[in-house]
Amino acid sequence: MTIGNEKKPRFLCLHGFRTSGEILKKQVHKWPESVLNKIDLVFPDAPFPCQGKSDVEGIFDPPYYEWFQFNKEFSEYTNFDECLKYIEDYMIEHGPFDGLLGFSQGAILSGALPALQAKGVALTKVPKIKYLIIIGGAKFRSELVAEKAYSSSIQVPSLHFLGAEDFLKPYGVELIKSFVDPVVINHPKGHTIPRLDENGLQTMLSFIDKIQKMNNARDGDTQYASQ
Repeated sequence: MTIGNEKKPRFLCLHGFRTSGEILKKQVHKWPESVLNKIDLVFPDAPFPCQGKSDVEGIFDPPYYEWFQFNKEFSEYTNFDECLKYIEDYMIEHGPFDGLLGFSQGAILSGALPALQAKGVALTKVPKIKYLIIIGGAKFRSELVAEKAYSSSIQVPSLHFLGAEDFLKPYGVELIKSFVDPVVINHPKGHTIPRLDENGLQTMLSFIDKIQKMNNARDGDTQYASQ
């Protein structure tokens, strides 16, 4: 999708645990048109049907899905490799994508995928992830995943939402330290996708403008190289 002659940055959007792509779409559409008109967002469902009670029952309609399963300490994962393959297959079929937008479990995945891709352990058959939008994120606690995901600084430009009342906030702060070029929007809410106040809106528009310019520069380089 393009704005005039410019292609919009295209994001694969990974929803939260036991929710759905449709639910994330509704959550994100709290943002104003001035933001939503500048980015192209795609909302898949996770591969596994919900295996327990969803926190959004009574708020959003089912069905609900989960990306993978985990133990209480969030240190051991089930179906994690299958999840990575599912995301890669989706990107092959529906891509290309410039970046990832993730909330909650989807944000934890999104924050790790660029480095897992750079290390050659995930998303090896698709173009490099160039940008991230992380909402209510955290780090993986499994040493096996963390060693590959956070052992060196993550180079992609990233925008992080931190909620003052979010139970994951301390872990979101830790995740931010892994990035070389993080932009942060602080908001007063909990573990949710917030509406944008004036400062948040300006920060987000500036981030989108920056990645749009990077996209245009890359497209220009590609056209030049092909001549």
